[in-house]
Amino acid sequence: MNYVLQLFWSPNDKRLRALWRVILHFLLIFAGLQSTTAVLRPLFSGAGSSSDSGPDPIANMVALLLTGLIYVVVTIAAARFLDRRSFSDYGLVWNTQWRRDLLFGLLLGGFLMGGIFVIELAMGWITIEGMFVTLMPFPFFVAFLIFLVQMTLVGTYEELVFRGYQMKNIAEGLNFGPLSTRTSLFLAWIVTSILFGLIHAANPGATVGTTLKITLAGVFLALPFLLTGELALSIGVHIAWNFFQGNVFGFPVSGLTFFRTTIFNTVQGGPDLWTGGGFGPEAGLLGFIGIIVGSLAMIWWVKCTRGTLDLSLSLAEYRRPPAN
Repeated sequence: MNYVLQLFWSPNDKRLRALWRVILHFLLIFAGLQSTTAVLRPLFSGAGSSSDSGPDPIANMVALLLTGLIYVVVTIAAARFLDRRSFSDYGLVWNTQWRRDLLFGLLLGGFLMGGIFVIELAMGWITIEGMFVTLMPFPFFVAFLIFLVQMTLVGTYEELVFRGYQMKNIAEGLNFGPLSTRTSLFLAWIVTSILFGLIHAANPGATVGTTLKITLAGVFLALPFLLTGELALSIGVHIAWNFFQGNVFGFPVSGLTFFRTTIFNTVQGGPDLWTGGGFGPEAGLLGFIGIIVGSLAMIWWVKCTRGTLDLSLSLAEYRRPPAN
């Protein structure tokens, strides 16, 4: 085969090489998001927005639903036509163990953020100024459920893309020549975590320091996928961490504070070094400690439920789907 063509096409796997698959997947998502923005902007421009509540909550919900739909549809299409694999190969296997992992992840994420809240409250770093507060034009319970759906969507589609799709494809692409399977997995782990940090660099209040800490959060969220080859733990922790952070304890979520709907309406004080200040706990030392504790808890869980602890080497090894 022509050498130039082989830079783009793998004759053995009969598909595009990993670099081009990842780039094309990203471009398709970007195009879908831009199209959605172009359609929604004239429909919702100026509707219901205010300096207190931020953009129109209905527009925000519609945009988030469409964003999740775009991520999932593009990834399903990429699995079929670019990767030539089953969608379940991205770590989505709805069996008993997967559901148990998801539940443990949800409990762990809530526990970690609850611990941060209790410590800050005990240290006098936060003040509770009210409870069951919402700035949305709905009763609190309705707004609370809306945000539960939103955080579930965000936690799921971010894990699907950054861990499920990107990490697997990058690991496969690096698994050649002098690089061992383990090395390719490690490099994919680091690269996707950096991308995860960079994608949050445009958030309000973001700095080089917060971007590095979100990168560390990406390392944390990818750990169970690296060990099990499944996304359940990552999805569970991601959903619960964000939801409890913003909508239970009233902290900023990666710098985002609009649509404040929370059980505890808290005012942040204390040293930013420990609390993360206006960006949220994940930018502070308490968030870092939470990541360490959470990592140890996930390692313990994987060891207890699998009986062994090792890298999921299959993440870096392409398996052709069975012929129909």
